[in-house]
Amino acid sequence: MSAFIFGQTFSQSNNNEKNINMKQRKNIQLTFKLSDKVTLEPVQYKNRYGVTIAAHLYLSKDFDKTKKHAAIIVGTPYGGVKEQGAGIYAQNMAERGFVAVAFDESYNGESGGEPRHISSPDLFVEDFSGGVDFLGSLPYVDRNKIGVIGICGSGAFAIKAAQVDYRIKAVATTSMVDMSAAISMGAATDEQRKQMLGQLADQRWKDLDNGYPELTPSFPSQPIDAVPAGLDPMASEFFEYYGMKRGHHPNSIGAFTKTSSTAFVNFTLLDNVKSISPRPILFVVGEKAFSRFFSENAYNIAAEPKELYVVPGARHIDLYDGGDKNYIPFDKLEEFFRSNLKD
Repeated sequence: MSAFIFGQTFSQSNNNEKNINMKQRKNIQLTFKLSDKVTLEPVQYKNRYGVTIAAHLYLSKDFDKTKKHAAIIVGTPYGGVKEQGAGIYAQNMAERGFVAVAFDESYNGESGGEPRHISSPDLFVEDFSGGVDFLGSLPYVDRNKIGVIGICGSGAFAIKAAQVDYRIKAVATTSMVDMSAAISMGAATDEQRKQMLGQLADQRWKDLDNGYPELTPSFPSQPIDAVPAGLDPMASEFFEYYGMKRGHHPNSIGAFTKTSSTAFVNFTLLDNVKSISPRPILFVVGEKAFSRFFSENAYNIAAEPKELYVVPGARHIDLYDGGDKNYIPFDKLEEFFRSNLKD
């Protein structure tokens, strides 16, 4: 998730940014080192809306395609792309023998859809089910052994997908954020909600008159060396990841169309978490994460089997890439999926 959601202002993004043509892309630019234990293959699949989703398929180098295997779909943090944290998760799960896919959300990254940088909870949820379709088409994937990992905002999208898609057999979230709640945080009262929706209605007229949708503020196009002064601790943490070398990627600008917020006001993500049972949910959260309450709240309303796993000392973004102490509990994730994606 990017700090602009909570009203922080960085540099303005380019509203005329063009879609990326994957066929013209010569090099894959990862924010992490590709493991010598895995292979990475760029792949594409369509969701049920016909949007082409760009993804990276990770397999271990000793992978046996003559057998059926369990598979994992990994969603990005809100505003992130597959070359960042989602790729780290997919790579590590592939090293452990899973078929793993990290994908870009519809209208973002290298995925299709115009205009660019639309944010839609319905589409982002569907992207997970489209990923299930893709994995189920591979001859070496066991259709009864498909799980999902959602990081940050995609944690709630993954849960929402599992609520209606029974093909998802196990769900894990890390640093989960409920974007439907987060975007409404500034509209706690009825009057504040009316004011926010009034501003968004005016924005639609502006977008119509301009001929293009205006974006929220974005991170710099090039990584900078220090976090700007004056940011609150949460915004500072996001800038440390997205705006600096640690996690900066040109496809992850941190901006969405301003009018995208209306969809989240109208779409509740965690309204039926209990219905996932008896399929299991693992909530992984950092001890020091500002977002910790999202996972705790979801855990409290979820039905068994469920588990809340707190990573000592970890902040929110430390579960994106592991931070300086390899905070991501990959052994725990492996144990969870091995126990629950089985015959």
